[in-house]
Amino acid sequence: MITYLQAQQQIAKVANRLAIETIPLKKALGRVIAEDIVYDINMPPFDKSAMDGYACARKDLSLNLVLVETIHAGKQPEKKLQKGECSKIMTGAPVPIGADMVFKQEDAIVNSDETITCSDINAKGNICFCGEDVTKGSVVLSKNILIEAKQTPLLAGAGYAKLKVYKKPQIKIITSGTELVEPSEKPLAHQIRNSNATQIQAQLEALKLPYEYLGVIKDDETNLKESMRSAFNKSDVLIMSGGVSVGDFDLIPKIIEGLGFSIELNKTAIQPGKPMVFAHKEGKYFFGLSGNPVASFIQFELYAKPFLYALQGLNYKPLLFNLPLANHFKRKNAGRHLFTPAIINSDNQVEPILFNGSAHINALSNASCFIEVPIGTSELESGTMVQVRPF
Repeated sequence: MITYLQAQQQIAKVANRLAIETIPLKKALGRVIAEDIVYDINMPPFDKSAMDGYACARKDLSLNLVLVETIHAGKQPEKKLQKGECSKIMTGAPVPIGADMVFKQEDAIVNSDETITCSDINAKGNICFCGEDVTKGSVVLSKNILIEAKQTPLLAGAGYAKLKVYKKPQIKIITSGTELVEPSEKPLAHQIRNSNATQIQAQLEALKLPYEYLGVIKDDETNLKESMRSAFNKSDVLIMSGGVSVGDFDLIPKIIEGLGFSIELNKTAIQPGKPMVFAHKEGKYFFGLSGNPVASFIQFELYAKPFLYALQGLNYKPLLFNLPLANHFKRKNAGRHLFTPAIINSDNQVEPILFNGSAHINALSNASCFIEVPIGTSELESGTMVQVRPF
C-alpha cells in the first residue's frame, strides 16, 4: 500500500494540461495563467512625488524658495525649476525638471513674502523614481501560477485587459448508494441523507470550478455503468463517492475497468480514507472517493484538488506549518498516515478534537485544520511539534 505522497505523484503524472483560452481580466480570478505577463511600460512611468509637499533642488533647500506652480496628479509640469524655485506638488504627480527632492508639506514654512522655506535641512528625497518598481520588458508574473486578488493590479498595470489561461475542467458528480436519499427527503429507518455530494460540490465551488451533479444512483451495476458512461461523454473528470471498497455492492472498480479505464490506484495508506479509486483513459479521469464524508473530504483535498489544478497547469502546494501539540496524543493503530481534525487554540497550540472516525461529520465541521501523524507514530507528547494542514 503506497503513501499519500506517492499516490499524489502517481496521479499527477497522468494529468494532461487542458487547452488555452483567452478571457477578460475581470474574469481572471482563480484562473491559471498560460503566458508570461510582461510590462510594456516602466512603473512608475515617470519620477513621481511620494507625498504632498514641495519639489526643489536639494542644493537650494536652505533658501527661501519662490513658488512657480502647483502640480497635481495627472498634470504635466509646465515649469522647469531654476535656482531658488520650487513647485507645490501632490502625491503621485510628476516631479518637474530641475527638482531632485520633495520635502513634506508639514515641513514647509510660508513666509510673509510668500516664499517657501523648508524647516528640515535633512529632509528625505520622497521621490519614487521611474522604473524603480518595474522596468519595461520585465516578466512580473510567470505562466502557470494561480491568479489571486493580489495579482490583479499587476495585470491591469501591464495592460492585460485580456489574458491567456488554461481552460477549466468539465466535472460531473455522481453519488452511489441504495441507502441514500437527497437532503430534501426524510430518510426511512434504513436510509441516510446524502451529505457527500453537497460536500464535494462545496469543495469544487471553493476552487471556482464548474460541475454538474447527476444525483444518487442505486447500487445496480447496469444503471451505474450507463450513468458513468454517459457522464464521461460530457466531461473531463467524473467524481463519485461510495462503492469503492471491497463489499458485495462496492461495484465501482469493476465498472470503471469495464469501461476501459486503467486503475492507477485503489487504496493508499491514509487514515481515514484508505479505499479510493483513481483511473484514467484517453484524457478522461475518474475519482472514486469514500462513501464516508470525512474520508471523502480528505481524499478530495489530498488527491482531487491538486489534480484538478494540474489539469489547469498549476503545481499546487498546500499551506502546511508546524505547531506544538497542546495535549498528549495516542492512537491504537499506527499503520497509516493519520489526518485527525483539530483546532488551533489561543496559545497557538494545536488541539485534536473528539473524532470517532471517517463518518463523524461533526468533528470536521468543528475543526479548522488536520494534524498529520506519520506512519509508525502511535504516541505524541504534549509540546511535540506536529504538521498542521488548515482547511
